[in-house]
Amino acid sequence: MNPIHIGMIGLGRIGLVHYLNVSTMPDVVIDWICDLKADDTYPEQFPAAKKFTTDYREVLADPQVEAVLITASTDVHMEIAKAAALAGKAIFCEKPVGTDDAEILDVYHVVKETGTLFQTGFNRRYDHNFRRIAEARDAGTLGKGEVLKVTSRDPEPPSADYVKISGGIFMDMMIHDFDIVRYISGRDVKTVSVLGAVLVDPEIGKLGDIDTAIVTLEFEDGMIGVIDNSRRAAYGYDQRIELFGSKGVAVAGNVHTSTTVVATKDGVVGDVPEHFFLERYREAYRTEIVSFFDKVRNGGTPECTFEDGIKAIRLAQAALEALKTGQKVNVKPVE
Repeated sequence: MNPIHIGMIGLGRIGLVHYLNVSTMPDVVIDWICDLKADDTYPEQFPAAKKFTTDYREVLADPQVEAVLITASTDVHMEIAKAAALAGKAIFCEKPVGTDDAEILDVYHVVKETGTLFQTGFNRRYDHNFRRIAEARDAGTLGKGEVLKVTSRDPEPPSADYVKISGGIFMDMMIHDFDIVRYISGRDVKTVSVLGAVLVDPEIGKLGDIDTAIVTLEFEDGMIGVIDNSRRAAYGYDQRIELFGSKGVAVAGNVHTSTTVVATKDGVVGDVPEHFFLERYREAYRTEIVSFFDKVRNGGTPECTFEDGIKAIRLAQAALEALKTGQKVNVKPVE
């Protein structure tokens, strides 16, 4: 089996996660790493890669490169993706796919017209616990879906500097949940309502954002969804999903630092959830990249498409409008 030759564009926190995973895959060759900070120390820091550059165009100009992983800053995702599609490269693009609606739709149509393989990086779809709920839904075990509940709470609030560039709680944090509700339910969302507040850190409020939110979703078939987010959970990274149907319920609980429970006459004590997303979704990050390479090698449609990425943004935009207006907001279609 011939190896897949790739280029990695952007090597920040998530880019490094992908590098560490890909570097252990014997059937994938990292021909290029492109990073704005790339210098003479990079070959020693990242020995699995062959060549280094600060200009992504060098990566795309290499005819041996079959696919690119775009993990650069969000504001340049679409610029790079458009160039990659026109260069005939398969694309893995981290979420969110972009920030400007017009640019996103322009690249979306270029990707469609060129027949480019494009996978959006929503890793939670690849968590084996959440996938089990989707499988139960597909099998009809739960009957008709009626209520979907998602809880997502970070262990501690982000810094003010991060909040300034994050795009806000809906685009930065809850966007994962907007994708997962569509994945778990197998449905699109019709309307969004929001109740939000600043209950954790007043500095977040001063920057025009909120740190606590309850979002109510109306799905196209009438099913109801609820997402609750908080920027602080004192006990660790809180990630739970429940899908309730006419025949039963499927629940995915937290992943804990150990499964050990100590029981005495004074009570029962277990360990806290994994601290944050890098620990909690360690395997999901690897699984999504393995899935991408499978599609590069064997063809087929990615499990998380470009359209899925856009639909998550549409939900985030609707949530922000609902927060500002206090009204139920219709979700814009992808056109």
